[in-house]
Amino acid sequence: MENILLGINIILAIILVIVVLVQKSEGGALGIGVSQDNFMFSRSAGNFFTKATAIVATLFIICSLALTIVSRGDLTPSTSVLDKIEENEEGEAPKIPENNN
Repeated sequence: MENILLGINIILAIILVIVVLVQKSEGGALGIGVSQDNFMFSRSAGNFFTKATAIVATLFIICSLALTIVSRGDLTPSTSVLDKIEENEEGEAPKIPENNN
């Protein structure tokens, strides 16, 4: 199951990159230099590639979350680093390595 989700995730990532690169650049990065004339047309900019980008990005995020949930089941709970330090303080002191001269 994990391999299938990973394959789908890679395919969705490639499709997402392609769809973003194919989109028409509308200029005016972050709204800089946008006039009132362009503002009226920017509302109708919801063309096919914009909707496709939103759909593919949503699927990519859902697939990534599912992959995380599925792979998390394989993890075994481990002790905290702080617990290991406390155990070491209660036990014996760390050994000093010998010199190999």
